[in-house]
Amino acid sequence: MKINLAVLFGGRSVEHEVSVISAVQAMASINKEKYNIIPVYMTKKSEFYTSEKMLDINSFKDIPALLAESVECVFVRTPEGKVQLIRQKHKVLGNNVISDIDIAFPIVHGTNVEDGALQGYLQTLDLPYVGCDVLASAVGMDKYVMKILLKEGGFPVLDGCRFRSYQSDDMDAIAEQVEKKFGYPVIVKPVNLGSSVGISKASDRDGLIRSAEEAFSFADQILVEPAVVQLKEINCSVVGDTEEAEASVCEEPVQASEDDILSYEQKYVGGGKSGGSKGMAALKRKIPADITPEQEEFVRKTAVEAFRYLGCNGVSRIDFMLDMATDKIYINEINTIPGSLAFYLWEPKGVKYTELLERMIQLALKRHRQSQKISYAFDSNILSMGGSFGSKGSKS
Repeated sequence: MKINLAVLFGGRSVEHEVSVISAVQAMASINKEKYNIIPVYMTKKSEFYTSEKMLDINSFKDIPALLAESVECVFVRTPEGKVQLIRQKHKVLGNNVISDIDIAFPIVHGTNVEDGALQGYLQTLDLPYVGCDVLASAVGMDKYVMKILLKEGGFPVLDGCRFRSYQSDDMDAIAEQVEKKFGYPVIVKPVNLGSSVGISKASDRDGLIRSAEEAFSFADQILVEPAVVQLKEINCSVVGDTEEAEASVCEEPVQASEDDILSYEQKYVGGGKSGGSKGMAALKRKIPADITPEQEEFVRKTAVEAFRYLGCNGVSRIDFMLDMATDKIYINEINTIPGSLAFYLWEPKGVKYTELLERMIQLALKRHRQSQKISYAFDSNILSMGGSFGSKGSKS
């Protein structure tokens, strides 16, 4: 009997379209002999729909038409302990159960989906799910919290200043704090977004204010860091869990010039007609990265240690910055669900995409088995005491 695998993608995120691309790529490579794939598309309004047509990327060229032919659905847990995908709008006659669900595979990017919110929903259902748990997902999405934790753990990270939206009323005060701590140039980014959305470089106060205003339009918190002027970006993927993990080969994304930050379009559109369907695989890159053996060893070792330190699971991608002027290497960020699931970093090691996906699924099932051994109940007779607590509870 096949395992019913729900693949969740889309969602209320600026990286919605990237998620669709990543999910369709993965669904095409999952072992069809072992798994019955149920696509579950989340709209930007947080509605769930399913249809076999969602296995084809071309169906998403006209999303309203696709949804009109799809079934709106919702996950429910039955008294028997099963999780089912059922029709949101029940039929008066006939079966409203679309499918039993054995495991969920979130392939989502960005706020409201990759940040632990969706993972918490699945965990509440007690449904095994692929990837990082709630805490690791939340930490990975919040660039400032991640930076603080990694610094505490002894990992190399740049300093940063965090600002909240209420502080945007006095941009000069923000600029003064940045100038006092770093000077220019600096990088300004939303705290909890990926795919280069809202990220820009500022070389003076006017540029900083413009960058901050743009970043605040995408998030209520922003992060400002000193810019590495002679920068070489190095990325490395890790697969595993806190007990055991291994690193992929390293890649070097190719920028148009040293002053550029890789844009959303460069990452996912690639300037070509087919780039949009290839996701992160369309990005120009050097594999392996043009770095020394010692630098490669440091990156791969540090990536695995950071992955395990943050409690990650499945596949993540850790992005590094190499300062060519000083030869220092810093962790930039961790992507707990990277674009295209970073499969292109595993193929050079002889790991086919189908094999990588299978390993991620097995890691999820392993975690769920381990969680079943933990007791979540504690016998007490508090409620049997009835109304003796009064309306104020135990504090009364």
